Amino acid sequence: MNWKLRMACLTMSIMVVWLGTAGWMGYGGGINNEHIASAEEARVLKEPVKLTYPSASIDLPLGSRMVLGNKLTMSAPVALSYQVGNAAVAKVNAKGVIMPLKVGSTVLTIDVAAEGYSGQLKLPIHVTAYKPVKRAFQPTLSDRKLTVSGKTFTVRTVTIPKGMPVTAGLAERRVGATAYLSSIAAAYQADVAINGTFFEAYGGPPDPYGTVISDGMAEHIGNTGTTIGFQWDGSVLMDTLRLLIDGKTAGKTGSVSWYAYFMNRTPAAGATTATLFTPKRGERIGFAASKAVVVSKGVVTRIAAGENVVIPKDGFVLVFQGKEQGQAARFQIGSVVSYVLKMTNMDGKKVDWSQVHTAIGAGPRLVKDGKVTLNAAAEGFKDEKILKSAGARSGIALRKDGSIVLATVSGATMQQWAQLMVSLGAYQAMNLDGGASSGLWFKGKTVTSPGRQLSNALLFGEKLKW
Repeated sequence: MNWKLRMACLTMSIMVVWLGTAGWMGYGGGINNEHIASAEEARVLKEPVKLTYPSASIDLPLGSRMVLGNKLTMSAPVALSYQVGNAAVAKVNAKGVIMPLKVGSTVLTIDVAAEGYSGQLKLPIHVTAYKPVKRAFQPTLSDRKLTVSGKTFTVRTVTIPKGMPVTAGLAERRVGATAYLSSIAAAYQADVAINGTFFEAYGGPPDPYGTVISDGMAEHIGNTGTTIGFQWDGSVLMDTLRLLIDGKTAGKTGSVSWYAYFMNRTPAAGATTATLFTPKRGERIGFAASKAVVVSKGVVTRIAAGENVVIPKDGFVLVFQGKEQGQAARFQIGSVVSYVLKMTNMDGKKVDWSQVHTAIGAGPRLVKDGKVTLNAAAEGFKDEKILKSAGARSGIALRKDGSIVLATVSGATMQQWAQLMVSLGAYQAMNLDGGASSGLWFKGKTVTSPGRQLSNALLFGEKLKW
């Protein structure tokens, strides 16, 4: 459905929760601004940083991935950059998540990226063939007839075992495009796929509305509804996740703060916005920005006005529109830039999603601890199609044993949908985008057909192609 969601900006009083092991996010996976009071000071320090990893090399089978930060140690919390020698064998993102691509060997080079610091670690990476993993059961497709409030529904479900690899699938592998659900699933070699978060489907760029975290990196901020998050240890979180980008820049004149409240989202004409664009947006931001600050390897390289600027593959672009344009004056060419994602739930309580590698935000919440828990208005929804009307629904449920249930149904109100989820054995459950977006794909076949192309999907499979 084309939910016209209103994404509220969080206040600056939200407490910090680290996303990633190093904390401050810039290029790489962390930067501590206590060590870079200014660029000039950083040039004087020249402090060596020791990087240590518990093994001399890393073996990764195809279909898996791993985050370096959980095992990598540093003698000082500084920004890091990552690079692989043979990009055809494996790739690594700015969070230090390694994703194997084909059998072979390469070398991962980890460099200290903070100005005034030095350090390097080289790790051989050996990508091996797919390694079969024994699951409690194989994904199962079924139709179930369930009755709630005197009405019988046919619910199509796919049940997935705990621990099966999962990722957020993006059309054309970028934010702001659309493709058929089958195409998204095939591009990632998924076994199972379901449509994900809401997106703009009736005019303008097809940007998502909800939060999207991919390979440990936030790629879109929604701040409405409920989000499901999958952690590196196989556990699953579900909460009303709210995000705020809180940054600092350090240059010759000292250190100042900056902020943004959108990510990879095209601003409305004439709107006042502060937005961060990552490489997941594509080659360029997609429009002529009033003020754009280009950051590469944690350093400002350009400050542009009225341009559709290129997004560095090793950085990001900050765009300031309307009354936020004044923020651009806080940056200087050569300044060091970093940011944190402040994370709370909708009640302002700090939450820890630092170990989440994949997340999709939609909602509302349907089930909590085995009981119907539905308050769409409190989560920020205003559309009658969510609040009262019946329609095609998609949803995701977590059972108490850790297994996942993906489900679609036609003609259900949100209250009925919540009751149906309980009947399916849900311990936790939330709604996903629905209406013409509702779609389910199972082992090469579309079993619930969406009525349009989609922006994103949630994908599961043993041999996912990162």
